[in-house]
Amino acid sequence: MTQSRLRGCLLGGAIGDALGAPVEFWSLAHIRRELGPAGVTGFLPAYGLAGGAFTDDTQMTLFTGEGLIRSRQQSEDLETAPIWRAYLRWLQTQDGGSNDTSGWLIRQPELNHQRAPGNTCLTALRTGRMGTTSASLNTSKGCGGVMRVAPVGLVVTNPFQLAVDACAITHSHPSGYLAGGALAVMVSRLQDGDAMEKAVNAGHQAVAGEPLSEEVTECLEAAIYAASAGVPSAEAVETLGAGWVAEEALAISVYCALVAEDFRRGVLLAVNHSGDADSTGSITGQLLGTELGVEAIPKEWIAGVEGREIIEQLADDLHARFILDEHLPEDRYPPG
Repeated sequence: MTQSRLRGCLLGGAIGDALGAPVEFWSLAHIRRELGPAGVTGFLPAYGLAGGAFTDDTQMTLFTGEGLIRSRQQSEDLETAPIWRAYLRWLQTQDGGSNDTSGWLIRQPELNHQRAPGNTCLTALRTGRMGTTSASLNTSKGCGGVMRVAPVGLVVTNPFQLAVDACAITHSHPSGYLAGGALAVMVSRLQDGDAMEKAVNAGHQAVAGEPLSEEVTECLEAAIYAASAGVPSAEAVETLGAGWVAEEALAISVYCALVAEDFRRGVLLAVNHSGDADSTGSITGQLLGTELGVEAIPKEWIAGVEGREIIEQLADDLHARFILDEHLPEDRYPPG
């Protein structure tokens, strides 16, 4: 089941991302006016593709996974710097901001496209300095950190701090990086076989004791309450915010994952709202894909998502490096 959950997380995230991408800046009223009362029900054209195109959310998630593998290729002790260098390679795919073109991932044509990259990520990485929780680069708590760190939860036994540090590379507000820590704990518990409610509670508990965590904990508590309070709806999603900031994106995704009857309905609920639909779709897809495994994802969505083979390969490489403890070829994953 472990490999199924790995593939489920990464494919689920990419699919949720691709479902939400075409309507990212649409209001709920506009979605319903253009697409009908049900809103988004499948892939729509975006970025010049007929459907299934993902955004920077999936790009950066894949580079997080690459950074983890290259850190483990170097040492048993995982470090943040290889993840930062992976993000610099992602920056190279966006605007040529780095000279490091090593490894296999950066050579994939599907990743060498601008897909509405977040300004905070671009600006922070262009400084050439690695942000940390004690060395701020900005005051951003945008969702560009939390949306990319699920791979940390997939393969790290105690993932909270590494996920926090990976978010803090670009996002310096505590809510921007603590939300990532909470998500990684949830993904880790789901990977271990916990049910969604138990995993969400573990993520909430992990973040609740941290300094300056009030915004994240309050949003998570609102999501948990909303999930128990009535019939799932887009209107309930909108009470939790729009998802542009990390704590709201996490709360919306947690709500949708808690109330989901299956993968399809959960991710569709996550993209039919006024706000950052691709990010909430992606995070919800990561959570549900990890919990349910790749077999629970509609086959037509797996077949139609952009870069399926790349996503599956990275998931399998994470499994080989971290679960099977295989040293991978260094032309694909140079150390560090």
